[in-house]
Amino acid sequence: MKKIQISPSILSADFSQLGNEIKRLEEGGADMIHVDVMDGHFVPNLTMGPPIIKALRQYTKLPFDVHLMISPVHKYIKDYADAGADIITIHPEATEDLKSSIQYIRGLNKKVGVSLNPETKTDLITNLLNEIDLVLIMSVNPGFGGQKFMPEVLNKIKELKEIKDQKNLKFDIEIDGGINFDNNKLAIEAGANILVSGTTVFKNNNGNIKKNIGLLKST
Repeated sequence: MKKIQISPSILSADFSQLGNEIKRLEEGGADMIHVDVMDGHFVPNLTMGPPIIKALRQYTKLPFDVHLMISPVHKYIKDYADAGADIITIHPEATEDLKSSIQYIRGLNKKVGVSLNPETKTDLITNLLNEIDLVLIMSVNPGFGGQKFMPEVLNKIKELKEIKDQKNLKFDIEIDGGINFDNNKLAIEAGANILVSGTTVFKNNNGNIKKNIGLLKST
């Protein structure tokens, strides 16, 4: 089992203090910074674009785990790579040719992530898993923070973990959506090794980020 990593989502941060919030996450033991990018088209919300990511890059050396919920995604990949993304995660539904987009991200020397929505089947990516660094399982319907965790996606994680072990593959399994101190253990037991959490990291225990990250990692 890979060591459990926490990728706090800055969607739950104080947007007027984003640079300082990222510093707080690093000091609190975050392993990477999860950046949710939404376009108001692929998902019903708008967040941040490349200029903001570029501006935030100076505040930390932690990897930027950038989740692109935008469509069509292919033509924007380079903008996010240039802005400072370290991991670029895309949705199969947002590109005309998933394999081509995966290879494009790889060609930019970035780690490749593919995200599966709750209703998206793993079949879409099983033949590409040897080319992917990270599979992001959404445990809510993407678009807004603070939604309730959907336990039915845990079977998808178990399925991916089984394939990973059988074929001796190296990809990470990340989960995002409603992750808290009640369900983190379920996600880890199913096979996830990276937990994305926003509200729990920033709001619980009077905003004690270090304590919250430590609790999320514990099984």
